[in-house]
Amino acid sequence: MRITHIETFAVRIPLKAERRMISALGQHTVSDYVLVRIGTDTGVEGAGEATVMPRWSGETVWGAKAVIEHVLAPQLIGCDPRAIAELDARMDRACAHNWFAKSALEMACWDLHGRAVGQPVYQLLGGAQRSLAITCRFSMGAYEPERARRRAAELVAEGFETIKVKVGGDPERDMERVRIVRDTIGPERRIVIDANCGWDADTAIRCVNALADCRIALVEQPTPDGDYAAIARVRREIQPPVMADDMCFNLVHARELIRNQGCDVVSLYPGKNGGIRKSREIAEFCAAHGVACSIGSNLEWDLATAAMGHLIVATPNLQVEKYPGDMLGPEYHEVRIAKNPLDIRGPVVTITDRPGLGVDVDWETVKAHRCPGVS
Repeated sequence: MRITHIETFAVRIPLKAERRMISALGQHTVSDYVLVRIGTDTGVEGAGEATVMPRWSGETVWGAKAVIEHVLAPQLIGCDPRAIAELDARMDRACAHNWFAKSALEMACWDLHGRAVGQPVYQLLGGAQRSLAITCRFSMGAYEPERARRRAAELVAEGFETIKVKVGGDPERDMERVRIVRDTIGPERRIVIDANCGWDADTAIRCVNALADCRIALVEQPTPDGDYAAIARVRREIQPPVMADDMCFNLVHARELIRNQGCDVVSLYPGKNGGIRKSREIAEFCAAHGVACSIGSNLEWDLATAAMGHLIVATPNLQVEKYPGDMLGPEYHEVRIAKNPLDIRGPVVTITDRPGLGVDVDWETVKAHRCPGVS
């Protein structure tokens, strides 16, 4: 089996009004992503998704489409799509970083491989280690007080047991928001806070310790990207466990975090890590050093969310039972790009045992939502 052609589609889908995100990274009201379709000489196809966001990885819909078409795709034409490690090596030699663009191509090859042999991707990864139904937390934006109170009550009604509250802005307003959420959801449910690199170490330590009565279950990315000393200091001086997310894109970052004793948990997902195989590699490295992993989100659509689900199901160290992750992205959007969307009911996302990623893209819907100004 050989790759014969690769197509790209720049797509724009707005978020539902009630689920638009506000964080230390700014506002997210519309998603401009890139979908890819890979064809082979056997007629089997696979699909992938580049969930790009300039403020996150630096990738844009224009850049991702161009780097896929002009830099990465030429390296893959003629290759066996099942040779994932070799494909990754080819892409890494062709250009640095571009995590989400590479991930789109890599997950499409996993999808293609699974379809070719009639197996779900989690079987190709070694088989299911947990249920196909995955319970998630909800990531709530950095809302004003009344909206935060109303949204927290709605999430309780929807069955969420863990709520992540975005912080990383004005410390006093951040702490007020966390207290409002705790007051609204009651004493039993878990609260996670996520600063998205928005605090420095002093601010993070002061705020988390001042919120001791709110019983924070996890502190996610409290300090800036690249500052391993800062996140390690926060971990030493607060009680809740610390999760690294925005500063862990690859295995080198994971090694530095662990070498500096910077975190208790690492947030992974295929888009951020450059593919399913690379996420799995980081998870296994962390397991060997006693560090847990969970799943993060960039508000993916069904394809990338399915890739996350297969990774979770097949990887023991994706400890979503202890540290619930985020993979509710498709439900944030006004339109689903799949003919058979993932089953998302409240906090529970269920992947299927259909071949590949288990998602059939509705290419007519994709074409109807092309991103304007991207050729």
